[in-house]
Amino acid sequence: MAEEASSLHIAMCPWLAMGHLIPFLHLSNKLAKRGHRISFFIPKRTISKLQHLNLHPHLISFIPITVPYVHGLPQDAETTADVPPSSITHVGTAMDLTQNDIEHLLKDLNPQIVFFDLQHWLPNIARSHGIKSVMYIIINPATTAYFSSPARIRQGRDITESDLKKPPSPDFPDPSSIELHAHERRNAAAFRKGELGGVLFYDRIGTGVALSDAVAFKGCREIEGPYVDYLESQYKKPVFLSGPLLPEQPNTALDEKWESWLSKSKSGSVIYCALGTESSMEKNQVQELLLGLELTGFPFLAAIKPPQGYDSVEESLPEGFKERIKERGVVHGGWVPQQLILEHPNVGCFITHCGGASVTEALVNECQLVLLPGPYGDHVINARILGGKLKVGGGSGKRRRRWVV
Repeated sequence: MAEEASSLHIAMCPWLAMGHLIPFLHLSNKLAKRGHRISFFIPKRTISKLQHLNLHPHLISFIPITVPYVHGLPQDAETTADVPPSSITHVGTAMDLTQNDIEHLLKDLNPQIVFFDLQHWLPNIARSHGIKSVMYIIINPATTAYFSSPARIRQGRDITESDLKKPPSPDFPDPSSIELHAHERRNAAAFRKGELGGVLFYDRIGTGVALSDAVAFKGCREIEGPYVDYLESQYKKPVFLSGPLLPEQPNTALDEKWESWLSKSKSGSVIYCALGTESSMEKNQVQELLLGLELTGFPFLAAIKPPQGYDSVEESLPEGFKERIKERGVVHGGWVPQQLILEHPNVGCFITHCGGASVTEALVNECQLVLLPGPYGDHVINARILGGKLKVGGGSGKRRRRWVV
């Protein structure tokens, strides 16, 4: 009874992307394991994709939300996985249009705490109903500290590539551990100018942090303690860590179509390549990647988004590719149950874009890793931490070798 009396009712309101929904659900599982009740806001047609990851359905309730149609989005689009990169900003507009529905849900459900990430308007709503708000940032503290700490934001919106050669302030910890290449600085500077739904990405982060009651990160002190201390001194408010949130065993089996295909190969022989639900390449990049997978001679599953300007990944396949690989390789342009695929004994290598969720899922499995960081700053920093600080760049005597590209 004492345990029940101390339990909390917590609402989860993640950004509409699989790479955010899944870490929020992993956090929900950890909280539910401690007896807390969770109301998880999720687009209604996306529930089926995450149902298998809900390990405590008696405590975690999926609360369906309707994502309104916005001009420029495909019909029935709910998350960034459903749209081309050029339309992601419209997903931000759609998310902001759920503001009244979210307020009604919070008022009716009356949780004590709500966790959110890119909904910069949510803390004021929560406060008006006596609910505490926690901005849960799924990218690592080191990335946040370098690119979007208050010290960096105070430098203004016109941050240049040259500015990003230096840390945001003199007290930034261990600055030599984060040295960006020219193309990485160029991508980061361009990303700062990007927006979601007419609001600059960094304004969403800055406003959310400023208005929230606390900030939390997916991470642990053993790896990023100095960056956490730096952010706490910058934010002037509590900073909490959820831990790495290693995913627990899902309560369902792998879909029959994937199980059947993977089972045709030998143990540890399949290359699994997944570059994230929000990353998209040019056609020539997709073709070079697929030709490289073909040249390995191993069976492979490539889960990649259609290249920019194409409706399907099949349209961009190299000439004669499908006929040459036959059943040895599968190229899939949609969402796949990554955690279950990585756990399959026949998967021996994982080529990852180094997104936070993928990195976490990779580290608890036996397959070798190829680190191919995507275009976003957190992908680059994750790769640096894995290959540098954690020393997982590959030694010939190690059982689990990894390569950084």
